[in-house]
Amino acid sequence: MPQIGWLEILSVVIIAILVLGPKEFPIVLKKIGSYIGKAKNTLSNFQKEVSSVTKDVELEEEISTKDKTKKKTENNG
Repeated sequence: MPQIGWLEILSVVIIAILVLGPKEFPIVLKKIGSYIGKAKNTLSNFQKEVSSVTKDVELEEEISTKDKTKKKTENNG
């Protein structure tokens, strides 16, 4: 994965200031930060949901396995 150095970041910031202007630049940074925060929050919620569903499925599988072994022991005994 390529790494971005401080020189590349500085170049992008200077170009952004020239294109957007010094008044609009902070506003755009706030909006970008807000979008990144929302994306992180959405990803976090998605990961929590997937984790919750997989735990539920694992519990159901464990219960069904225990039920099967219990029935086998009852039939043998």
